Amino acid sequence: MNKVVRVFTSDSAINPIVAIILGLLFGALVMLAGGYNPIEAYSSLFARIFGSSYDIGEAIRAITPLILTGLSVAFAFRTGLFNIGAEGQVVMGMTGATIIGVKVTGLPWIIHAPLAVIVGALLGGLWGAIAGYLKAKRGVNEVITTIMLNWIALFLSNYIVNTFLLEPKQQRSYMIQDSASLSIDWLSNMLNHARVHWGTLIALLAAVAFYIILMKTKQGFELRAVGHNVDAAKYAGMNVNRNMVKAMFISGIFAGLAGVFEILGVFHYQVVAAASPGYGFDGVAVSLLGANNPVGIVLGAALFGGLTYGSAGMSFGADVPPEIIRIVISSVIFFVATQGIVKWILIPFYGKRKKERAS
Repeated sequence: MNKVVRVFTSDSAINPIVAIILGLLFGALVMLAGGYNPIEAYSSLFARIFGSSYDIGEAIRAITPLILTGLSVAFAFRTGLFNIGAEGQVVMGMTGATIIGVKVTGLPWIIHAPLAVIVGALLGGLWGAIAGYLKAKRGVNEVITTIMLNWIALFLSNYIVNTFLLEPKQQRSYMIQDSASLSIDWLSNMLNHARVHWGTLIALLAAVAFYIILMKTKQGFELRAVGHNVDAAKYAGMNVNRNMVKAMFISGIFAGLAGVFEILGVFHYQVVAAASPGYGFDGVAVSLLGANNPVGIVLGAALFGGLTYGSAGMSFGADVPPEIIRIVISSVIFFVATQGIVKWILIPFYGKRKKERAS
């Protein structure tokens, strides 16, 4: 019991909590400066998230893709790479799932749905592996290639939907087959038709897989070694180039799954989009919030997704404009990211604790 208490009272646990509180307080000051009532705004935010079973289900639905894109960015970062291309990998995952969900017919659910998941995930992984290959073989900075691949993915997916999957007189694909759906109908009915799906469970399992792959396997050790020191990894006989490609491939799989579940579990079709959905970019913030740790990423996604979904309540319930809502969310991320400021604020508290221990 004492060990559990020490974990939750340790600096590593206290700092993020204080950072979140500081972010919310700063957001409250911004709302006061703009002439809005922060108490009413935050009350509306929590009412939006927890006000009904439908809102709870939809909040969980909003959190799910952020877990996966956060894992995607974090996995690459832990292996020494910066994956800004999770957005494009999400789009390719959506496209792969849509192709299988629309074009493949006559299969039972137990085969069709997993097939769509696997194809979408692999397509996202291969899209990430392109950047890994260019980094490994040509020395091209992965930040540049992943950003460019985001746009290529968007326009390529639009071309595929327009050419092969478009429903007549619509700006979207045909609906996927029922046998490819990952919606949980009985739970959706319990939650007043919230769009819950099996992807949430798989996202949590992906966080476990993240930890096992990276921390408990020989391959994970090699990936971390390459990320920590390329020269030392080469000296130890590791294939650095191959590990770079593998890291980006696995990172892309996580992001591709986020796109897969948006198609198979939420919308059941893919639109011809003018812009990408934004989950990949939000995943960078989630990874930062979670300190690239799988447990932290799940919690960071819950915070980020909850604030994003609840922001509609702040807008309608307290008339707070979207711009100020984004400032509130950004201020939370800022204080979490700048742990030095938080530690400086907590110096008197730490000093008091040390004196108490000494006595």
